[in-house]
Amino acid sequence: MAKFRVRVSTGEAFGAGTWDKISVSIVGTRGETPPLPLDRLGKEFNAGAEEDFEVTPPEDVGRVLLVRVHKAPPARSRPLAPSAGDAWFCRWLQLTPHGAAPLCFPCYQWLEGERSLVLREGTAKISWEDHHPTLQQQRREELQARRETYRWKTYIPGWPRCLDEETVKNLNLNIKYSVAKNTTFYLRGGSALAELKLKGLLDRKGLWKSLKEMRRVFNFRKTPAVEYVCEHWQEDAFFAYQFLNGLNPVLIRRCHHLPKNFPVTDAMVAPVLGPGTSLQAELEKGSLFLVDYDLLAGVRTNVINGRPQFSTAPMTLLYQRPGRGPLLPLAIQLSQTPGPNSPIFLPSDDKWDWLLAKTWVRNAEFSIHEALTHLLQAHLVPEVFALATLRQLPHCHPLFKLLIPHTRYTLHINTLARERLIAPGQVVDRSTGLGIGGFSELIQKNMKQLNYSALCLPDDIRARGVEDIPDYYYRDDGMQIWGAVERFVSEMIGIYYPSDESVRDDSELQAWVREIFSEGFLGRESSGLPSTLGTREALIQYVTMVIFNCSAKHSAVSAGQFDFAAWMPNLPPSMQLPPPTSKGQARLEGFLATLPPVNATCDVVIALWLLSKEPGDRRPLGTYPDEYFTEEAPRRSIAAFQSRLAEISRDIQERNHSLALPYPYLDPPLIENSVSI
Repeated sequence: MAKFRVRVSTGEAFGAGTWDKISVSIVGTRGETPPLPLDRLGKEFNAGAEEDFEVTPPEDVGRVLLVRVHKAPPARSRPLAPSAGDAWFCRWLQLTPHGAAPLCFPCYQWLEGERSLVLREGTAKISWEDHHPTLQQQRREELQARRETYRWKTYIPGWPRCLDEETVKNLNLNIKYSVAKNTTFYLRGGSALAELKLKGLLDRKGLWKSLKEMRRVFNFRKTPAVEYVCEHWQEDAFFAYQFLNGLNPVLIRRCHHLPKNFPVTDAMVAPVLGPGTSLQAELEKGSLFLVDYDLLAGVRTNVINGRPQFSTAPMTLLYQRPGRGPLLPLAIQLSQTPGPNSPIFLPSDDKWDWLLAKTWVRNAEFSIHEALTHLLQAHLVPEVFALATLRQLPHCHPLFKLLIPHTRYTLHINTLARERLIAPGQVVDRSTGLGIGGFSELIQKNMKQLNYSALCLPDDIRARGVEDIPDYYYRDDGMQIWGAVERFVSEMIGIYYPSDESVRDDSELQAWVREIFSEGFLGRESSGLPSTLGTREALIQYVTMVIFNCSAKHSAVSAGQFDFAAWMPNLPPSMQLPPPTSKGQARLEGFLATLPPVNATCDVVIALWLLSKEPGDRRPLGTYPDEYFTEEAPRRSIAAFQSRLAEISRDIQERNHSLALPYPYLDPPLIENSVSI
C-alpha cells in the first residue's frame, strides 16, 4: 500500500514534550486505518521538535477526512521517564499522501493521560459546507465532548454565569496558565508581599501617620506614571483628566440638562466659568459634562479591622474651557439627595473641604471601576464569550479559529479571581470599602442596565456625547483600534459568509450567539444584545465587539491600575469616616483618618500591582503564533491587520512623546490578545 509521510510539531513550552507513545489513525471516505505508530530510534516528541515519520496503511482508505491522534504510555517503563500519564502539546500534524500535496491538521492542544484526539484538515468550514456524514458526526461529537468538559454555573444570582470549576488546580490544561506564566505570577506577588511585610506595613491596622509615609507603599515598584500621580493628584485639572484617560474613562457624558437632584447655581460656578456666561448658556453650548455614581446609592458597605466603612453616590459637574483648555471640575455633591446635610462642594471652598470632596469621588471611582468596569465588563463578560466559544463552535469553524486566541487564559484568571480575589475572606472582602457584598449588589444593579451599545465603542461614544471633547486619548486610540479590528473582521467574514442567508443558516453560530445572550446576559431582552444574527453586517459588529472587549477594552481599564492607585489618596479603596455634611470642618488630621488603614492599603496595592502587568508568556493584539488558519486569504487578512496595528502604534508613540503623562494603555504592542491577568 502507498505510504504516508507524517510530520509532527511539538510545542516549545516547558513540559510540552512527552515520553508517551504516539500513533495516528487515518480516516478516509472508504474506512479507517488501525493506529499506526509514530516511532523511530531514540526519544521522540521533545519540546520544540518537528519530526518526520512514515506510516503504511494496511488498506486504501480513500480521500482523507480526519486524523485520530492516540497517546498512550510506553509498553515498558523507561528508567528516566516520568509517570506514564505525562502531557503532550501538539502544535500541528502534516500528512502527505504519496504523490499528493501535504494536508495540514492544526491542533494547538494538550493531550493529557491516555487519550485520543480527532483532527481535521485546516481549511475552515461552516456546518453547511460539511456534506460527508463522517465530518458532520465529528462536529457533533466534538461539541458534545466540549460541553461536558466546560459547564456553566451560577456563582452569584444576578451575575453572568461562569465556568463550573472551584479551583485552577482542576482546570483542563488547554485553558490553564503555562508553567512559565504561573511561576512569574506568584513570584511577582511574593516579592511585593515580602517587601511590605518587611517594612512592617502589611500587618499594621492603624492609620497612616502622614501623606509622606504613604510613599513607602509604592517605593518597591516606582513607575514614571506613579510619580506623576503622586505629584499632581491634588490638582483640579488632573482630577478631571482622569475621567478621560484614567482607569475608568467610560462614565463621563455630556450634560445638556442638570439633574433635578443636583441644584448647582450660577453663583456657585461663576468663579470658574468667568464673566459673560451662565450655566444655562454653557449647557446649551455643550461644554458641561457629568459623572454620576448613582449606582452606589444604598449599596451595603464593609467592615475592615472591626470598623464599619462608608460610601457615597456622588455627582461631579465638569467644564470644558473654550479652545483646548483643560477640563475642570465645577461642583461636587456627595449624595443623590440634596439638602442642608449634603452641601455642594466647589473649587472656591477651603482647600481641605474641596480635596476631601474630590477624594470621596475618587473612592466612588474605585468602587465602580473595580466592580463594574473591570470585574463585570472586562472579566465576567469576556468569560461568557470564551465559554460559549468552547461549547458551541467546533475547532474547524472559522469563528472558532478567529476567536480562540482572544480567549487565551481567560478561564484561568477568572477562576483564580473567584478563588483568591473575590471569595469570602479574600482581598475584596477584607480590604475594600464595599466588600464582596457591596460588589455583588453593584453587579446585580448594573446587569439590569448593561446594554449592547455600551460594549460597542462607537455607539458608546455617541451615546455619551463625547465625540469632540479634546485630549480624550481613550476615545481616540480606542476608535482607531476598533476600526482596525472591524476591517479585519469584515474581511474574514467576507471570506467565509457569501451572503446574509449564509449567516442565518449557520446553526453553530446562532447557538453561540443564543448562549451568550441566555447565559451571560441572562436572557434580558432590554440589554439589546442580539439572541440571533441575521446579516453579515450584524455579525461583523458582534465579532468586532467580542474581540475589542476581550483585548483593547480590558487593557484600557486594567493596565493602569497600579499607576493610578499606588498613590492611595488618588484612588482610595475605602473610607473610614462618614462623608462631610457641612463645610469648614475638614483638616489634614481628619483627611488622614478618613483614608483606609495601612494594612488594607497594602493589601489592595499588591493586588493591583499583580493585575496591572502580564506575567510573561504574552501575545499582543494581532499576534497569532498558533496558525489555526491554513488558507491564503485569511493569512493575508491577518498580515494586513498586523500592519495596521503597527501604524496605530507608531501614531500613539509619537503623540505620547509630547505628553507630560503618556497614555500607553491602548498601544497595540502593550494590549494582550485576551483577558489573561
